[in-house]
Amino acid sequence: MKSFGEIIKKSREENNYILRHVGAELDIDQAIISKFERGERKPTKEQVIKFADFFKLDRNDLIIAWLSDKVVYDLENEDLAEQALKVAEEKIKYRIKTN
Repeated sequence: MKSFGEIIKKSREENNYILRHVGAELDIDQAIISKFERGERKPTKEQVIKFADFFKLDRNDLIIAWLSDKVVYDLENEDLAEQALKVAEEKIKYRIKTN
């Protein structure tokens, strides 16, 4: 399971792109992209979609990696993280049913 940052860094390196090129193409500062790659900063959903389109990655896969990173970041040091995730899963299922 790779993080969002690992995925985009691998894609950038496989395409032999430097940060400056990706930044210019996506209109995102190269320093910010570097922080995304290192997991020091989190992109917006719109930025995630830009990366998926630019690197021709599956949007859903990249969004899932991004969302899972957000969850891990929020819960990684919580003793009750697993239980909270189970409850959250049930809440999501309930909301989907009732909408």
